[in-house]
Amino acid sequence: MKQIRADFKIQLESFSLDAAFNAPAVGVTALFGPSGSGKTTLLRCIAGLERAEGSLQVNGETWQDKSIFLPTHRRPLGYVFQEASLFTHLSVRANLEYGLKRTPLTERKVPLEQVVEWLGLSQLIGRGDPAKLSGGERQRIAIGRALLTSPRILLMDEPLSALDISSRQEILPYLERLHRELNIPVLYVSHAMGEVARLADHLVLLEKGRVIASGKLAEVLARLDLPIAHFDDAGAVIEAAVAQHDEKYHLTRLDFPGGSVWVGKLAQSFGIRIRVRVLARDVSIATQRPQGSSISNILAARILEICDEGSDKVLVKMAIGEFELLSRITRRSRDLLELKAGMAVFAQLKSVALMA
Repeated sequence: MKQIRADFKIQLESFSLDAAFNAPAVGVTALFGPSGSGKTTLLRCIAGLERAEGSLQVNGETWQDKSIFLPTHRRPLGYVFQEASLFTHLSVRANLEYGLKRTPLTERKVPLEQVVEWLGLSQLIGRGDPAKLSGGERQRIAIGRALLTSPRILLMDEPLSALDISSRQEILPYLERLHRELNIPVLYVSHAMGEVARLADHLVLLEKGRVIASGKLAEVLARLDLPIAHFDDAGAVIEAAVAQHDEKYHLTRLDFPGGSVWVGKLAQSFGIRIRVRVLARDVSIATQRPQGSSISNILAARILEICDEGSDKVLVKMAIGEFELLSRITRRSRDLLELKAGMAVFAQLKSVALMA
């Protein structure tokens, strides 16, 4: 399997990084953690912008080790910063073509027309002054410019953090489309769990300059030994497929191995894959299948693990088919229901959020 293998050590003025991880060279890998955890520093080491000790291999090709250090301009990567940083003296087309011209003709793999389509730039490419565009439009152009270098890996450093809520909502569908259609692996830095749950396949969790976990998104999110499971917005991600439309009640059923959930009516046709997120605070537990409940999403589950959270709450990890679900309930409820690992229960989903 093609992989990205990174191992870096660097001592900066007030921060040290000692981080290693392996990630698949396909899909989106999120580098996630709180501010100051080392996400951007690690990304800059991968780009060669920070001269760190260590090693980096991309698809078996060594970019750095004890005897090799490829400078940034020789690393076939695209880099998207927090700010779009477009050339204001160039038109939108010229900004895009700048990325294209950096790549020899024989190495160009991403055509301009394809990038324009992916990122919805057809109405913008004729514009002369990028400074007059919205933040979301400028960032889409910056992403297009990076893609037109035909990179072997795309690095994105919190590309939505400088945007307002409206611009974030505007650009997320385009990032999802790139996720579906690109064969280029993406390393995506973020401290926003909503973005990560929506876009990432693989998660590298950082804390104080160290990698404390790395693995498939759904698996890492469900690990009770990690701080991420104890955030207020902790939850699970489920990949499901459109299976039924109920015209009478304007609902859509999504099926996944182990169960199904009903959501508001979707426009997608049967078989289309949909990612949903279920927060731990929106899941309650019953020892018998509830009758006469207004909650329509009730799933048979098995308790895997229970972890105390402070003096009043517990976090319950459950298996539902191939997926794992979290539920945050009170210690009193845990004791009254006599919940234990291995027990068969029913998970009641009060809310299901569509991620993509």
